[in-house]
Amino acid sequence: MRRKLLILSAIAALIALTGCNENKETKGVSFDEVLTSRRSVRSYDASKTISEAEVRELLTATQEAPSWANQQPTKYYVAISDEKLAAVQDLVGGNKDRIKNAPVLIVSTFERGKSGFFQGNQTNEVGDGWGAYDNGLSNCYLIMKARAMGFDTLIMGMRDADALRTLFNIPESETIMAVIALGYRAEEPNRPERRPLDDIVKFF
Repeated sequence: MRRKLLILSAIAALIALTGCNENKETKGVSFDEVLTSRRSVRSYDASKTISEAEVRELLTATQEAPSWANQQPTKYYVAISDEKLAAVQDLVGGNKDRIKNAPVLIVSTFERGKSGFFQGNQTNEVGDGWGAYDNGLSNCYLIMKARAMGFDTLIMGMRDADALRTLFNIPESETIMAVIALGYRAEEPNRPERRPLDDIVKFF
């Protein structure tokens, strides 16, 4: 009888433990919370770091982004060492002071002649604009996944493309789009007002 009670107790404990693990795995912020809490952050907490493993998890998520004929033209170059971080900080214009405490800086590029092309020929008038479009989709996955992981970002269009190309040995066949700061917010940023929905949407 005692043995049966011990077995039943063990089974009950296992069930309870499994239930706890399920709750832990499913617990997290909702997608709407990710959307509404994401901000372009211009002040980072110098006391917090991000590991290479976490950056790899983040960038793995970008591989789920859609692209023209699954061409996947986006490439990322990650500055995570002190030397490369300092070098990239000098190449983002007026944003240098804003991102000085970000522990990771990511250069985003796309390969020309892939998205928007078929058998080497431009498919429509947009041409390599589709590469930029796909790059934006990939970057969107990046910043949303970053927020879901508790990180913050700033996409910067002010950058010295030629110097970045040299710094990371980026091929001439790639267009450098942006530098993305990754870190933890040092303070709560304001939410800028959004335009009324009817200003940007028309139903027919």
